[in-house]
Amino acid sequence: MSDDEQHNQQFEQASAGASLTFPMQCSALRKNGHVVIKGRPCKIVEMSTSKTGKHGHAKVHLVGVDIFTDKKMEDISPSTHNMDVPNVNRTEYQLLGVDDGFLNLMNTDGGTKDDVKLPDNKLGEEILAGFEVADTVMVTVTAAMGEEQVTSFKVSNQ
Repeated sequence: MSDDEQHNQQFEQASAGASLTFPMQCSALRKNGHVVIKGRPCKIVEMSTSKTGKHGHAKVHLVGVDIFTDKKMEDISPSTHNMDVPNVNRTEYQLLGVDDGFLNLMNTDGGTKDDVKLPDNKLGEEILAGFEVADTVMVTVTAAMGEEQVTSFKVSNQ
């Protein structure tokens, strides 16, 4: 085996390099920003910093709300440590129809998407009611850490 052959590697799959999260120093986080708490993407609703002890670091107490389930979560971390921040994307789509609990959506480029579930709560009922009476229903899909969910909608009669 030559030197070149041992360096040749076969890759089964490669990604575009977009990561689900990125690190940020705890002291740089801000209220209304995002952070990963207990493996879930959360919006920071409350933040407080304790003073340093005789032999310690300042601690940051974070209170966040899961952006998909609205569950409240808390975490305490030294201010100098890094925490994961989720890459959160919001995309607006036009609602074309509802099929078997899934939404048929169209983006601004005309491409379709039909793998987003209709929310099974009050928001889902309001979307269905709006779709029956309105000319156009636009839904906002929030995506983070491999999950997608409809988080809001607006109705327009042209």
